[in-house]
Amino acid sequence: MKIAVTSQNRKTVTGHAGRCRKFWIYDTVGAEVRSKTLLELPLEQSFHATHGASHPLDDINVLITGGMGQGLQQRLRHKGILAVVTPVSDPDQAVQAWLNGTLPEVAPEPHAHAQHHHP
Repeated sequence: MKIAVTSQNRKTVTGHAGRCRKFWIYDTVGAEVRSKTLLELPLEQSFHATHGASHPLDDINVLITGGMGQGLQQRLRHKGILAVVTPVSDPDQAVQAWLNGTLPEVAPEPHAHAQHHHP
C-alpha cells in the first residue's frame, strides 16, 4: 500500500492539500513502513492545477493531510484514493496511527477557498 502525506515544509503534516507540492510517500506492507521518500512536484502538478487530469499521485491508496476541501476529497475518491484530514502534525506518527487504525480525523472544509486567503 502507498500512503502520501502532505508536507510542504518537509517536517510536518501540512494543510491545503490542493496547493501542496511536497509529499512524503510511504510504501507499507501490513502495519510496517518499508520505505519513505520525498516527492516534490512542480507548481503545474499540484492538485489545484490538475483538475481531473492524470496526476503523479494517482497510484497512492491513501492521502493524509492537515486540511483540504470536500471537492478535492471527492475527486480523490473517484480515483480510488482515500483522503484523510487529521490534526496529527508528525508525518511518521500520522502514518503509523493510520496503519494501526488510531489516526484521529477531522471533516474536510466545505469549500477550501472560502476559508483561505492567498496573497
